[in-house]
Amino acid sequence: MKKIFKFLIIIILLLATAITVYYFVNNEKLPEGKQGKEADALATKMFKAINHEAFENTEILEWSFRNEHFYKWNKQENIVTVSWNKNKVILHTNQSEKSTVFVDDKKVENKGILKNATDFFNNDSFWLIAPYKIFDTGTERSIVNYNGKDALLITYTSGGSTPGDSYLWILDENYFPTSFKMWTSIIPLGGVSATWSDWKTTKTGIQLPTKHILSLFGLEIDMGDVKTENTKADELANKILKAINNEALEKTRFLEWSFGGRRSFKWDKEKHVVAVSWDTIRVNLHPKNRENSTVFFNNKKQENTDTTLVKKAWDIFNNDSFWLIAPHKLFDYGTIRSIRKIDNKEALLVKYTTGGTTPGDSYLWLLDSSYIPKSYKMYVPSKKMDGVPATWDDWILTESGALLPSNHTFSNGSRLSMGEVKGYN
Repeated sequence: MKKIFKFLIIIILLLATAITVYYFVNNEKLPEGKQGKEADALATKMFKAINHEAFENTEILEWSFRNEHFYKWNKQENIVTVSWNKNKVILHTNQSEKSTVFVDDKKVENKGILKNATDFFNNDSFWLIAPYKIFDTGTERSIVNYNGKDALLITYTSGGSTPGDSYLWILDENYFPTSFKMWTSIIPLGGVSATWSDWKTTKTGIQLPTKHILSLFGLEIDMGDVKTENTKADELANKILKAINNEALEKTRFLEWSFGGRRSFKWDKEKHVVAVSWDTIRVNLHPKNRENSTVFFNNKKQENTDTTLVKKAWDIFNNDSFWLIAPHKLFDYGTIRSIRKIDNKEALLVKYTTGGTTPGDSYLWLLDSSYIPKSYKMYVPSKKMDGVPATWDDWILTESGALLPSNHTFSNGSRLSMGEVKGYN
């Protein structure tokens, strides 16, 4: 018995020694940083890299934490459904007294479960959205030289479940976060790192992590099937499409219009071939297969197609058709929709992430009481447009039943006519 006892004592001492050695070898002191304008400038670059604006406009986020806790967060309403085991809590993050607790789908009064849900949410949401919290109230930002590069140290002086924690964000050359190092009350070892590299671009345009790998014994945190939605924005977009009779446009075969009297178009939507005409030139443009396009001078077909003219026709068509049918393109592939409040009215912000000539452009649609667009503000970085306004005037009901604009007016008073707009089958 004494031998077994001695053996156990030796094992315990060896483990204690190993833990002590591991701690002193791997424990890092919290680095000292410099607060002020430089730190805030670095944080702003990080904010821009992660598209913080899209996060602010996102309505609903869904994820899980290590397949144990499950969340659906209505961010705009400050309400999150937290589920685990037999428990479900409808948590009001700003008014905890309004929260409701369910066990086996039966409503109960249980402050312990409510506190667990609050603590779970504070911790688990941090692992999802921490990069978007660097300017939260109660945060201090410092710039730190880490391995010869600028890193961003964030200290939470208040809020959450563990105020006082610090995180050093490691950024790539585009200021996008790739990992952080932690100094927290939960982990006694300072400087434990975690990856922020397995990102997913979600439906609302924000990027969120799907998992993290910790340097502490290679632990993995799985964030589950990460999703986001902008339900109210999609509802508003559908009201616009109904108001301008998008269903009729989808069934329309031919569209005709002109652009400021400078060029004209006849578009066979069924075959997706567009006759683009300007000066003495006509290009029968195949937008999806430009190599099949043909060029005419004075109605005489070129033997060898001039590809520069085809490219010019393609650019013209992308621009000029947008001024005709942009409100009908709210659900095109690569679009992100969100709601903005303008003069206490809902407006629809649409960002195009792919397609067209200048992907990345955004348009804020202002609507009348019938949800018909009356104007938009243009945000086009390539043309240095930052909220440039233009009206959508003189809507006409085409023969095919779709509503299309025939004029636009700019802030300087100039007008853009779409000519004699036609839609027919």
